[in-house]
Amino acid sequence: MRQQGKQVIFCGDVNTAHQAIDLACPKQNQKHTGFLPEERAWIDQVIAAGYVDTFRALHPEQTDAYSWWTYISNARSRNAGWRLDYFFVSEELMPHVVAADIHPEVYGSDHCPVSLTLDFMKTANRPIKETAA
Repeated sequence: MRQQGKQVIFCGDVNTAHQAIDLACPKQNQKHTGFLPEERAWIDQVIAAGYVDTFRALHPEQTDAYSWWTYISNARSRNAGWRLDYFFVSEELMPHVVAADIHPEVYGSDHCPVSLTLDFMKTANRPIKETAA
């Protein structure tokens, strides 16, 4: 799609914490699914292909920001979690991204919602390149 000049947003549970900052116990989980080198390399490839992890781009140093907690041992109440849910956008959309958030206060499953806010009016002087369909 990007090769056709379209801008892309994709999101979801990728079941992988990309960096050590994205899980509560990185050293203890180095050999566990969800933090294996080959899984993390997949996210590296997504970024190398021109996509941006919006949460980490806006919150590069934020720790203790997780979107999943195991039901075992009250992990959520201790915030012993993992950031497994992502919004990726094509690089050209980043000027329009105004917020990328995690909502741990919302319960309903072992994951919490993540959100992305874009503002195209704020950046009206920098329109996205449009292509004919």
